[in-house]
Amino acid sequence: MTDHLAEFVKVCAASDIERGTAVRAEIDDLPVAIVHAEDGEFYAIYDVCSHAEVPLSEGDVEDCTVECWLHGSRFDLKSGEPTGLPATEPVPVYPVEVRDGDVYVCLAPKTTQKDSRS
Repeated sequence: MTDHLAEFVKVCAASDIERGTAVRAEIDDLPVAIVHAEDGEFYAIYDVCSHAEVPLSEGDVEDCTVECWLHGSRFDLKSGEPTGLPATEPVPVYPVEVRDGDVYVCLAPKTTQKDSRS
């Protein structure tokens, strides 16, 4: 049996996501926002705001953050940590690779320094 959590899954072509925007993807029933940040990098973040349970993929992307459209919570795309209230809980972020023009996501969440101290 293959460990799906350690595998990268092809999600879409990189050209399908305009710079400064996000799209929603369902990967093994997990909602993930794939973000093409303004710096050209791609990020994957759990597509549900930890404050109000609305899709982050429908929010605004600025620099290396995504803003929840409902109440304005902001999340760092690298760590998932909230950078603006009212959210106080982080959301998972996932490793991303771009290969041959396609975006791949690994469902094993990245661990942060905060996680390793728990």
